[in-house]
Amino acid sequence: MLDTLFSLEGRTALVTGGSRGIGEMIAEGYVRAGAKVYITARKAPDCLATAERLSKLGPCIALPGDASGADGARALAAKYLEHEDTLDILVNNAGAAWGAPFDEFPESGWDKVMDLNVKTPFFLAQALHGALKAAASAERPAKIINIASIDGLSVNMMETYSYAASKSGLIHLTRRMGVELAKEHIMVSAIAPGAFASKMNKVARDHGDAIAPGIPAQRIGEPSDMAGAAIFLASKAGDYVAGSTLTVDGGVSHTRSGF
Repeated sequence: MLDTLFSLEGRTALVTGGSRGIGEMIAEGYVRAGAKVYITARKAPDCLATAERLSKLGPCIALPGDASGADGARALAAKYLEHEDTLDILVNNAGAAWGAPFDEFPESGWDKVMDLNVKTPFFLAQALHGALKAAASAERPAKIINIASIDGLSVNMMETYSYAASKSGLIHLTRRMGVELAKEHIMVSAIAPGAFASKMNKVARDHGDAIAPGIPAQRIGEPSDMAGAAIFLASKAGDYVAGSTLTVDGGVSHTRSGF
């Protein structure tokens, strides 16, 4: 049983924002676990370069394009469906952030973040619903994994209002979709990462040693931490997880409830 519990052999996965950061960590983990992985990113050169690198480990195909909003999500789904009729694993990882003082926070910063962080995951899942249902069975459910953030669970004092709201909304959307889609053998879950080195989290990327003492685990997250969590939820090991969010942060979200 242990030989197959965490295996992704014979499964197809689509990882949005898969060219770098957390998305790349997940995509590489899936390729190593045996999945055929499609990655998408807005910047085509980065998407193609990552797919080329991961293809040395297993099948990885680049689908570059802007997936933001309902129209972007539908365009990405159509592009994926040119290659495959079914989809076992959808990872909604692509995200954006915006910071500005309360009195100066612009509508453009609000809309950009909400479109990509909340609207895209919903409408991409909707557009790929048929492919997910076609792959799903009671014995091997399909999976939707939303990448949220600990900023949706506890308060980060940085003035990233739309980002915090979007990630909290995504966590609740995960619950609602999880209840609805489980009856179709599509299990929806989420991951709330803490400090992982990425372009979005430049503090963790550039000053990991400086922030480590403030994390109970005394370090920032490593690629294997994120890959392991994502493989668990995508594999047979996570078949009974519906609507839940797995926090992967070394314990830091429990230390800042009182700011």
